[in-house]
Amino acid sequence: MTIRRDLELLDRDGVLHRVHGGATVASPPEALEEHRADDHSEEPAFQEKRRLEGAAKRAIARQGLRHIRAGMTIALSAGTTTFALARELAGFADITVVTNSTDAANVLFDTLPASSLVVLTGGVRTPSHALVGPIAEASLKELQVDIVFHGFHGMDPQSGFTCPNLAEVSTAQTMIASGDRLIVLADHSKFGVRALAKVTDLSSASTLITDSRITAAQLDDLRRRIPSVEVVDPDEGDPPDEG
Repeated sequence: MTIRRDLELLDRDGVLHRVHGGATVASPPEALEEHRADDHSEEPAFQEKRRLEGAAKRAIARQGLRHIRAGMTIALSAGTTTFALARELAGFADITVVTNSTDAANVLFDTLPASSLVVLTGGVRTPSHALVGPIAEASLKELQVDIVFHGFHGMDPQSGFTCPNLAEVSTAQTMIASGDRLIVLADHSKFGVRALAKVTDLSSASTLITDSRITAAQLDDLRRRIPSVEVVDPDEGDPPDEG
């Protein structure tokens, strides 16, 4: 029990990451930023990504919540910004949430009231804790949702929305096809990033929610391709995410 408590404290401080049966050494944030800039073919671990742009992700998630109404059916992709939206949904009554994120599902099962329904797809789990593959896609093909909220590793005017994991592409495309609208949640650091695999064009999104550190030129590029781009101000005074 003492070792477990020590590991929890070290994980909270960002020194290491708890994993099943032990822990792994955490990459320094600056090292992860350098890795992301130089190599988009590999996917950082979910806990590492959660430590990047935390205030921006929470602000984007709160804006995403404004699009949701009681009685809706929504889909949440796996990812750290959509996970932030899952946490914002705590206590939301009379909605149905479909997700292929094990992390989002755990939060939703714990925090949504009995009047709301959580549907978790099956599938094989990736480093970003996404359930993908034929089982996930078969379940998504049978569903129809009002809004798909999706995050991406990169967004670029030429390359579109991209991800570094080939296994996730087809499942992401199937989820997007299940929705009447696609709302992309992506902070400014995703602009210009071209990951290994293209998922869809920027024009596929009806709305993009990003943060105010996006440049004016980047914003112009995005608004030429996406009907609605919403920009939010991160609250740098937000407490750090310890969950």
